[in-house]
Amino acid sequence: MARRHIFVLKWPGSECLGFAELLRQFMDAESLVQVGDWDQLQAQRYDQDLILIEMKWGSGRLDGRESIRLLRQELEDTPIIALSETGSVGLAEQAVQAGATDFLVRSGDLQQRIKTMLAKVERTLKLLWENRQLNETQSQAVPLGPFPFLIGNSPLMNAMLEKIERVAKIPRPILIVGERGTGKELVARAIHQGSHAKQQILLAVNCAAFPEPLLESELFGHERGAFSGADRLRRGKFELAHEGTLFLDEIGSMPLTFQQKILRAVEYGTFTRVGGTQELKVQVRILAATNVDLNGLIEQSLFLPDLYDRLAFETIRVPALRERKSDIPLLAEFFLQRFVGEIPEIQEKHLTPEAVKALQNYHYPGNVRELKTLIERAAYRDNQLQIDADALGLPDPSDEPGGPFFQRLDRLKRQMLLDALKTTGGNQAAAARILGLSYHQFRYFYKSVCT
Repeated sequence: MARRHIFVLKWPGSECLGFAELLRQFMDAESLVQVGDWDQLQAQRYDQDLILIEMKWGSGRLDGRESIRLLRQELEDTPIIALSETGSVGLAEQAVQAGATDFLVRSGDLQQRIKTMLAKVERTLKLLWENRQLNETQSQAVPLGPFPFLIGNSPLMNAMLEKIERVAKIPRPILIVGERGTGKELVARAIHQGSHAKQQILLAVNCAAFPEPLLESELFGHERGAFSGADRLRRGKFELAHEGTLFLDEIGSMPLTFQQKILRAVEYGTFTRVGGTQELKVQVRILAATNVDLNGLIEQSLFLPDLYDRLAFETIRVPALRERKSDIPLLAEFFLQRFVGEIPEIQEKHLTPEAVKALQNYHYPGNVRELKTLIERAAYRDNQLQIDADALGLPDPSDEPGGPFFQRLDRLKRQMLLDALKTTGGNQAAAARILGLSYHQFRYFYKSVCT
């Protein structure tokens, strides 16, 4: 194994030195295997090739799963291995869902397991290095601006990038608007990386993923005994993101009653945990994103104008892919080469000029995310070195729904959903009951016709 830096994150009272010594047996003499706590890991600015984390409770702030999740938000590519004394399937699922690359049980034939794990990690690191080399080559060929993960040279993209650079240094809330799949979270990441808090944490919360009681706990945390099942104090995202950035995605889906509760937190950084009485204060920069027209929701009394004013110190609009078609060849080639670099079994491929033309003529209701899926699927399915237009599997425009009948039907569904939300003050569960739908059915239709 090449010269590597491995960090084993231990919790108070746990013993990892023996495990670290075992790791060193399989490492190059110049490699470093370090055992330390969460503060030591953060102090090093996550400058590691591999991080191993015990799946157990920490010092009261974090547990194994939460620490993996926080690390994954900062480290997109670094392999993270979860450690456990037992081979619990449920524990392994929790670790992987939090962002772990793999799950290692510290029992049985541990030496062989470590050897296998390190071999897999080495292959991953090699691919990441090759991918970075490819990206560097592409960046030299085509200028990608200060944020290389925001790809494009079209006038709309250049204008957006200039705006991001200007506003990133200003510690005020930013509202990011754009259709689904345009890359709003990447814009939030760019703002954070361009800010004075770039060395601090960036946390993201999808406001549409939680009903109101859970959303309040997710953002503000809760005290022990605040409700059934609250067997310990839990810090919310506002608290965990102190001195960093908090990204609130799908802000338009936030229940109206909860919008009142978050007003003070957005403006003053003050809040109270669920079940608590003490007012807490944090310093957090808020970034919010939406793919719905908030002004339209305000007119229907589904979004508070006061909250809108607090969130929209500046508004950044992410252009739809159909508005920047000159960026499609660059994006398509980027996604193709990255996918090929990630999968050793797939040989190097290229798009034919006809394929590129077909991609530029498509309208992309799913925007950049849809383009990425189209490219990866074509690379996976087609065994040829060149991907032609037929291999892309683009839908025939004449076969696509969306004529007058479907448009009118969608408008009717949308109006029924919004009327129900207005009646219930934005409470989605209550709106679902009015319409005779389950909560999940309501969410499905809402995402289909209201976003």
